[in-house]
Amino acid sequence: MKSISSRDNPLVKTLRKSAAGAGRRGEPVLLDGVHLCQAWLQRHGAPNYAVFDEEKLQRPELQALAAQLPASVCIALDARLMRELASVESGQGVLFLVHPPEPELPGRIAENCVLFDRIQDPGNVGTLLRTCAAAGVRRVFLSIGTAAAWSPKVVRSGQGAHFALAIHEHQDLQALLPRLDLPLVATALEGATDLYAQDLPRSCAWVFGHEGQGVAPELLRAAGLRLRIPHDSAAVESLNVAVAAAICLFEQRRVHGGQ
Repeated sequence: MKSISSRDNPLVKTLRKSAAGAGRRGEPVLLDGVHLCQAWLQRHGAPNYAVFDEEKLQRPELQALAAQLPASVCIALDARLMRELASVESGQGVLFLVHPPEPELPGRIAENCVLFDRIQDPGNVGTLLRTCAAAGVRRVFLSIGTAAAWSPKVVRSGQGAHFALAIHEHQDLQALLPRLDLPLVATALEGATDLYAQDLPRSCAWVFGHEGQGVAPELLRAAGLRLRIPHDSAAVESLNVAVAAAICLFEQRRVHGGQ
């Protein structure tokens, strides 16, 4: 395994750029920690580079991970440099440098899916991805203006959910609608039916909207079903978008027996 200790090494410069990046399309990203790296390895195989903290390399979990990788992609990095790259203060001692997958857009969409309409907070996007995966959704579409799915904060919030999903970013959701072979269902505060008083479809395209503005008017008009979640509106005007999505997706799952 090659050892690197110089801050001027070209790979170190690439790693620093990725650590500070926003997960822009086509750029490599860093996965931080044993769980995320194992999830990538199981789904996609070896990364571009696997970077190990030289001081922690003898830990059994890191030795086991390194043993699954080609020696040519493994790097032992000086501990000082590793601490500068880690996304959390107590890093686990391993980073994968990877290019995120870009799944092909399906010609027709007939499976339960979720549309993210300009959801800007990375924590909300990551939590919503995690919720989708847990609820059995396998395909999501992120609009232009939504936080980058592979940015460090979103990946950290997703906790491995990225690897259970086909994630389509930078989508024009309005242009996507003709591809739908199932109903569009939106959450709204006005002109909507109580979530618990409505027969939910077994499969649909859910759309959840911007934290402050909600779902875009053109998407609301296109929705065959608009739903509201009953809550104490005197206490709070609306629910957090990730919380609202979790309630809706798991109510659908409950109604249809987890299918």
